[in-house]
Amino acid sequence: MRMSRVLPVVLVLAVAVWWWWQQQHPAALEVSVGTVTRGAVEATVANTRAGTVKACRRAKMSPSMGGQISALPFAEGAQVKSGDVLLRLWNNDLQASLQAAREGVAAASKQQDAACLQAAEARRVAERSSRLRQSASISPQELDKANTAASVAEANCKAAKAQVTLADAQLQAAQAQLERTILTAPFAGVIADINGELNEYVTPSPPGIQTLPVVDLIEPGCFMVSAPIDEVDAPRIKPALPARITLDAWRGREFAGKVMRIGSYVVDLEKQARTVEVELAFNHPDDFKDLLVGYSADVDIILETHPDVLRIPTEALLDKQYVYVLADGKLAKRKIQTGLSNWSFTEVSSGLEAGAQIVTTPGATGIADGVAAVAKEAANEQ
Repeated sequence: MRMSRVLPVVLVLAVAVWWWWQQQHPAALEVSVGTVTRGAVEATVANTRAGTVKACRRAKMSPSMGGQISALPFAEGAQVKSGDVLLRLWNNDLQASLQAAREGVAAASKQQDAACLQAAEARRVAERSSRLRQSASISPQELDKANTAASVAEANCKAAKAQVTLADAQLQAAQAQLERTILTAPFAGVIADINGELNEYVTPSPPGIQTLPVVDLIEPGCFMVSAPIDEVDAPRIKPALPARITLDAWRGREFAGKVMRIGSYVVDLEKQARTVEVELAFNHPDDFKDLLVGYSADVDIILETHPDVLRIPTEALLDKQYVYVLADGKLAKRKIQTGLSNWSFTEVSSGLEAGAQIVTTPGATGIADGVAAVAKEAANEQ
């Protein structure tokens, strides 16, 4: 009977002692921590969607008129020089027209010579008639007739010269028509693609309908990156700003570059953020041997750099001005002043010291000012 009365009292005292012990020795919360260090912090702007490696010069060409392919002197992958013939359409009829135009020029030239010789002879006759008239050897009517004949002959000479000019213009028109059937390289490069075979018929693209180019020519040894930048960040970008370029095909490697050109208008695509196209050049020509046109690329354009400052992982910031510091086994919420910032690091102007440990997951459950905590690394070592 006495034990039944004592047992409840003992249980109450045990619970009270356990509660008091928990208050005096709370379980430490395991947190991920980082360290305040010194180093460089950069203000950067990154592309919103994947950029693309492009050739400095690339020509996707097709003949300006339809016709049957009669010659393809080069194969895909061939190196060509500026002016080399890449494609020729069947043009025998146009060559015949060109030859006819040449003969027309020659004939008109001969007619000009004959007409001008006759004009010179008629002018000499008119001058002799004028002298004869002074001695009353011929009548006034005969003198007028000689002068009129000379004027007509001179007009025929001028008409013959005009006919030569007309024939020459017709020759140039025939030459231009023939050149429309010949595709030449506008610059030295590599043939990337040919969409056509001998004896196939090709036609130019109809208005509003884009068809595949017959020959795709790329200039080797010169590359650039075109990347879309959010319209909000575009005003801060200036030509010649340094940049880092990374490629999915070369993970872990950075290519040095600089801003070459900024788009003059905002690209507005349906269901996509509005962006401005920025072109970047590679700084080192040695990088070109590793590149191919069409590689996807990401860029970080460096707007400003502070080289040797206190910095913390950007993920440790809470509301852009607070951090949790782990010191003496407890968390302390501390307000700090920040400077430059990027995705990786944020500059600390005041409020922290080098070497201090800060929580890198400030939004995690249980993290609060005054909570007992231990770094996960230290807990794992125990």
